[in-house]
Amino acid sequence: MTLLTLDHAMFDAAPKALRAELRGLDPADFADRYIRITGPVTLGEFTCSGTDFTATLELRNHLRTVIAAGNPVAAMTSALYDEGYPLEILRFHQRRTEAGIATFVQCEFNGKRGWAAAMGAGGAESTVRAMIAGVNLLAN
Repeated sequence: MTLLTLDHAMFDAAPKALRAELRGLDPADFADRYIRITGPVTLGEFTCSGTDFTATLELRNHLRTVIAAGNPVAAMTSALYDEGYPLEILRFHQRRTEAGIATFVQCEFNGKRGWAAAMGAGGAESTVRAMIAGVNLLAN
């Protein structure tokens, strides 16, 4: 999937509260502003089977594996908090697109607020990626 294809799929799936901010952004600007895959937390391996998932988080000096059944928001919120990244989800928006599942989260971290986005093959993967993007965008 090219950045341009991802960009259009994400624009179409964006929540109403975010659409005005997206006008005029090119794919690179969109990715830089909302999809931050590098930073203090990165996603290593991710597997999902039904409602169970396993995610390996690569942190500054170690790895952490999150294994959960059910709600990825609860599992990731707890794991990130334990690692010193108390991310709060203020708004959550998820939508199926032709490119996959798009997830948008409005987050707060250390008094800073912002939107983060991600695309994944399924809802759990997309959610985990969006939450990590939120940490990486707001932790700087």
